[in-house]
Amino acid sequence: MVRCTRLGFTFIELLVALSIVGILTGVALPSYIDYVQRSRVPVALDALSSYATRMEQRFQDTGSYASDGSCAASLPTAANFALSCSITNSGQGFSAVATGSGNMAAYSYSIDQMSNRLTLSHPKGVPAVHCWSMRGLTCDT
Repeated sequence: MVRCTRLGFTFIELLVALSIVGILTGVALPSYIDYVQRSRVPVALDALSSYATRMEQRFQDTGSYASDGSCAASLPTAANFALSCSITNSGQGFSAVATGSGNMAAYSYSIDQMSNRLTLSHPKGVPAVHCWSMRGLTCDT
């Protein structure tokens, strides 16, 4: 009597295993990509906050946010975001904007001299109130 020993997997077993891996990847990959994008936003928000603080220090020292018609403080850098500043009200106000670039192009945030934080664009919509991010129905500060 000859004994048959099976070494390896059958084709059906291999297809089932690959199907399970494919389904798990299809569910997990979009969540992971969304998580990675959300993790890039705080860098821009921190840059805007620190810039607003530096502009306020400048205003306390000189009484104006402007220097030769443009924003007095130099703009910080933030990965995946371009920062810009504009002077309002003859140097008595400013508005700083962080606009996403590349795969973050759908994101844009701003802050002004009154510390009004606005979400200008976001893939999931813009909050109805003055804030950068929402947790449920309230601003997440």
